[in-house]
Amino acid sequence: MTKLRINGIDVETEPGATLLEAAQFLGVEIPTLCHHEGLSPYGACRLCVVEVGEPGNSKLVSACTYPVQEGLNVRTHSRRVVRARQMLVELMLSVCPSSKTIQDLAAKLDVQQVRFKVRHEQCILCGLCVRLCAEQMMAKAIGFVNRGYRRKISTPFDIKSDVCRLCGACLYICPCCELRCQGPEAAGAVCGSCLAPAPTCLDVYDDLACYMGPAGECGTCVKKNDER
Repeated sequence: MTKLRINGIDVETEPGATLLEAAQFLGVEIPTLCHHEGLSPYGACRLCVVEVGEPGNSKLVSACTYPVQEGLNVRTHSRRVVRARQMLVELMLSVCPSSKTIQDLAAKLDVQQVRFKVRHEQCILCGLCVRLCAEQMMAKAIGFVNRGYRRKISTPFDIKSDVCRLCGACLYICPCCELRCQGPEAAGAVCGSCLAPAPTCLDVYDDLACYMGPAGECGTCVKKNDER
């Protein structure tokens, strides 16, 4: 068994497990988007980032691809982690504000604005459809083409694939295909209709104090002056 510490709690897990699996075993909720239990880890969206290492010498890693290590110190909801996730969701919203999945993530992470140019590209390149087609449907009818800002998902040579069975699995798993409640002509990039109260933990501590559940939604983390 591999021993590590997650949010100050000692955990033992099987060698070869990922930090995401170890956190889920402990009951700690880590947001994910490109991760799916039936598919291989990919780490494209980076939304599952956690902070590993000791204070002053730590780094952010994707929990879905990072293997557990003996003696590793992991923080899943530190101030640095939460801010990174908020920035990532903000970038996703600038690419695909019409996605209900991304809008729900924005609500949970208290993202209330988009400071980037909204592009309405309808794809965040999470790779879920590509992996599902290859690993579950055994077709490999679609894949990534081009690089950089020209990167996209398409069929070989952009022509109709002979191996595509029109099963619709790629549409089923796509986080951008579920339209937000306001429809295709929403007024702004951020819905905000389901916005939860912003967590107050990070205003006082360097980590969310109530990560074992809906993090920070209670809004009751208040530092007592007499406890200094």
